[in-house]
Amino acid sequence: MFSTVRYFIKTSLTFLFIGILTGLSMSFSRHVMGEGIPPDLVSAHAHLILAGSVMMMIMGVALWFFPRPASDDTRYNPDLIRLVFWIMAVSTALRFLAQGTVAFIELRELRWAIAGTSTFQVAAFGLFFYSMWGRIRAVGSATREAQGEKF
Repeated sequence: MFSTVRYFIKTSLTFLFIGILTGLSMSFSRHVMGEGIPPDLVSAHAHLILAGSVMMMIMGVALWFFPRPASDDTRYNPDLIRLVFWIMAVSTALRFLAQGTVAFIELRELRWAIAGTSTFQVAAFGLFFYSMWGRIRAVGSATREAQGEKF
């Protein structure tokens, strides 16, 4: 397993751990303290687990699991994948911090930060999918497909 894959997976697990602690805090706040949970905090929590943990895990495993790029694949670029990692990691962390803060302190600037970091996340997903597209191909299964085997 090469380093970029490990970065995706370890960051995914870090985001999951922080998301679980946030969920635990929200559970105590609601069920023990009897307080409401701000919608922005719920959104920050869900986003950290889904985009930060689940999607980064999927991206890391896909990077590791999919066939190597074909020799004529002009889309796949390891430097681009490293850039995608940094864009995803930083924008996810900043979005979580901004949205978690907005849950308790209303600041218009942080609303813009949330929108901006969301845009960077979407861009990172797009760059990842673009780069990985050529690696989604039949390797080793072409014979089975030619013989009519399905799934």
